[in-house]
Amino acid sequence: METDPEFGGPGRRLLGAAASLVVGALLIVWLAPGGLVNDEPVHVVGGTSVDIYRSITERVADTPSWFGHLLELATEGTLVILGLILLWVWWQGLRDGNARRVAGAIVVGVGMLAAYGTSEGLKLLVDEERPCRAVPGAEALAECPPVGDWSFPSNHSTLAVALGVGLAVLLPRLAALTLPLAALGALLRVMVGVHYPHDVVAGTALGASVAAAVLLLLGPLAVGPTTAVFGRWLNSRPTGQHRRTSGTRR
Repeated sequence: METDPEFGGPGRRLLGAAASLVVGALLIVWLAPGGLVNDEPVHVVGGTSVDIYRSITERVADTPSWFGHLLELATEGTLVILGLILLWVWWQGLRDGNARRVAGAIVVGVGMLAAYGTSEGLKLLVDEERPCRAVPGAEALAECPPVGDWSFPSNHSTLAVALGVGLAVLLPRLAALTLPLAALGALLRVMVGVHYPHDVVAGTALGASVAAAVLLLLGPLAVGPTTAVFGRWLNSRPTGQHRRTSGTRR
């Protein structure tokens, strides 16, 4: 297999992906309340994470109602913005005839879905009750999700960070935009009261590790199939540019 200039050789990619997954898995196991498999729902009512949760939610509880609605919208808005950035990267790659860019954008989406699926599986294993129900006197701005919609890890954080990190790995110049957006998306889930801080940290670890690993492993491998599927569009742009340039010279 040839070395990809954006991702390095196969050995380096494999090592990087393995390291990313191992670090992410260790963090998640360490953060999981009660371990990864529980027969009964886990209620976290004390500890550092609860103290931070109370401190954050109490600070925003006295804000005007419109601010609470704004925060709720922002939790979804960060995902929408990151998704639009991903779509823009894909479109720019297609427009510029850059098969690697198009393939990378698709693989970032695959990594996001893989991280989300893993997050859903972990929720069913850990069975952690939402802090807006478990913490006595909790003040949540958002409506508390129904019973059985478990809290660990945070799906929103997983999705936001998977997109933010995936885009940053694919195009490092976007890191200054996508990483703060992803961090904001995670923080907002605590601010509106529906997640503990350790939930969003676990979602962050999961989203980052899976997104980076999938992109490192599949990014170069996806170039061939992407070229086969989108070859017509990838080849048409440079041709059109050449024709316009030739016409100008005449």
